[in-house]
Amino acid sequence: MKRLFAALALASACLAAHAQQGTIHFLVGFPAGAGLDTMTRLVAEKMQDSLGQTVVVENRTGAAGQIAMTALKNAPADGSYLVMTPLVTVITAPHIQKLPYDPFTDFVPVAHAANFQFAFVMGPHTPAKSVKEYIALVKQDPKYGNYASAATGSLPHFFSLVFAKNAGITMNHIGYRGTAAALTDLLGGQIAAFMGTVSDVSALHKSGKVFAVATSGGTRSKDLIDVPTFKELGYNIEGSGWYAAYAPAGTPPATVDRLSKAIIAGLHSPDVREKLESFGMEVTGLGPEELARIQRHDYDFWGPIIKASGFKPGS
Repeated sequence: MKRLFAALALASACLAAHAQQGTIHFLVGFPAGAGLDTMTRLVAEKMQDSLGQTVVVENRTGAAGQIAMTALKNAPADGSYLVMTPLVTVITAPHIQKLPYDPFTDFVPVAHAANFQFAFVMGPHTPAKSVKEYIALVKQDPKYGNYASAATGSLPHFFSLVFAKNAGITMNHIGYRGTAAALTDLLGGQIAAFMGTVSDVSALHKSGKVFAVATSGGTRSKDLIDVPTFKELGYNIEGSGWYAAYAPAGTPPATVDRLSKAIIAGLHSPDVREKLESFGMEVTGLGPEELARIQRHDYDFWGPIIKASGFKPGS
């Protein structure tokens, strides 16, 4: 019997060692090129060095990140699969629709990566260069109420509905599958405005290709320091989002700890931190327990607000 237990222990150790030496698949539920994807690739590169494993970033796009989360739910719980996601998949979406996963039981928190603000942006063909001018423009010609976000049901989409109610205007949301397509149409004049993350629009604003007119934080974004907050402009609204890494439920605690430490170390690397801050992200690098606490707090905080807004899928 002792030999049997010893054999089983040795087999388990060999399987664990094999899993640690294998490829790590880091899933991203949104297209390549956006801030989330860039951050994940920077962290993955650092993880390869620290863990001695190949880390492959895979874009499993669609359904506002739900395809990637569903893939993670069904993936082996051995440390070979992770997802980097914005809070929409675990905070916003569960309040507005039935999901193919449970955000609290199907995943285990690994690391809280960064916070980010939203920015409200005018396209180059939109004759408004401030929130006040935009509101007047929409009231004069409703077609300018056509605006976009990177995904239907995302927090920028929801935050724009809150703004529209506060401003007393009607805005027509046009959902896209990712930031790149939305910004292409913004630059081309097909849509008038865009609500997205600071990281996704800061470079275009600084180059003068688009015009950021307000940000969503309690204080100004360091990356868009010339742009006022909605609160500064007299609108009592505030909101921010975050990115975090999760693993499938059942992933061994020791494996979660190992992956968490590698992700956090990568985030705090001077070159990675500098790059992410230049995108308007606030690097946090918090562990599993902190992420679990933040997830529960924000789920309880945003739920009543989302329901009070009257938001429904497809609206």
